[in-house]
Amino acid sequence: MENGSNSNGAPMDQGPPEDIEPIWMSSRTARQIYALGEVEKDITRLLSLAASSIALLSLPQTDGPEDEDLPKGAERSEKFVDVANEYFERLDGIHIAIRSSLAHIRQSRIAPSAINAPPPGFIPPSLGVGLPSGDAQGIARGNRGLQEERIERDAWKGILDALTRIKEARDKEKADAMES
Repeated sequence: MENGSNSNGAPMDQGPPEDIEPIWMSSRTARQIYALGEVEKDITRLLSLAASSIALLSLPQTDGPEDEDLPKGAERSEKFVDVANEYFERLDGIHIAIRSSLAHIRQSRIAPSAINAPPPGFIPPSLGVGLPSGDAQGIARGNRGLQEERIERDAWKGILDALTRIKEARDKEKADAMES
């Protein structure tokens, strides 16, 4: 099968992709949450494949100028078969992933109260789940989301990197001045 999937359309065990943050591999629950994110991407691809299938089913005479890349003649039928096959493989993979996630929730025996809808009028933090307020020094950090915390972390890393490069450049200038 194509795209690293087995006969059911589910991803084969090839180990975690290298571009995944380690937090997503830290527990079974984290891996399930990551898998659901991948399902969301697959649903987007599924809708794209459906649109391609519809375009391939239309008569070539109705193709507009933006449809120049659509194949003509027998190639059109072959392309439709390929797109339809990928559509059904992806749909099957989504089905399996969702069932797997539901089985994980059942096995984990998560209390229904943990997955109840929030109360009416609840407003979530600006960019997702917040971190505990206050840091190691007890300084209040406000109500910031995880994404905001990551941006701040990356900004501090960038500042450190820039300062390190400036220090190295100045040290090199001093060494060059001493040699002269």
